[in-house]
Amino acid sequence: MARPSEGERSVQPMTFNDGLVTANLSISLDGFVAGPNQTLEDPLGERGERLHDWMFQQREANQTIVDQILAPRAYIMGRNMFGPIRGEWPDDEWNGWWGEEPPYHGPVFVLTHHPRASVEMAGGTTFHFVTTGIEDALARARAAAGEGRVSIAGGASTVRQYLAAGHVDRIILSVAPITLGAGERLFDGLDGLALTPVEVLHNGLATHITYERPR
Repeated sequence: MARPSEGERSVQPMTFNDGLVTANLSISLDGFVAGPNQTLEDPLGERGERLHDWMFQQREANQTIVDQILAPRAYIMGRNMFGPIRGEWPDDEWNGWWGEEPPYHGPVFVLTHHPRASVEMAGGTTFHFVTTGIEDALARARAAAGEGRVSIAGGASTVRQYLAAGHVDRIILSVAPITLGAGERLFDGLDGLALTPVEVLHNGLATHITYERPR
């Protein structure tokens, strides 16, 4: 049997109950996961939405990666990813960028310094707000996921913290063939970080590189 080309190979599905902690991010050629000048109307910053063209313009060709993003049983995200509000919560009206039925369909643990009651959404997503740090959030996410995977969903600062603490087992970077020049970098301050590339998928809008943390 002929050996499949790199473009035909697929990474190991993330539906396995292996308890890994993972992260999936779209990133520019110059290392940014969001563009400059982020606003409520432009949450990914100037030109930042182009990082995700592969997901919306070629979804079928990239379905393997989309499925992996949504396969974990529990998620962790920073407050900046949850929404634009800073400081104390003024009210309970803001429930994320994703409408009444967010795509997570499971528990999402939001890192914040300001307490807030959990928010149940349509489709099985519940946002829990964690004020006790990344270790406690991870412990709660692992307990919720059981033997399933936990995803560090973003943004860059949150993923950096978990990378620095050595808690990310696998990270998939979807590299868009663009430069942004400014914005929010993923790897700032992570000097000495060593990851092992284990798989590559590619098409015209992205190169998806799967890295594992050496054990």
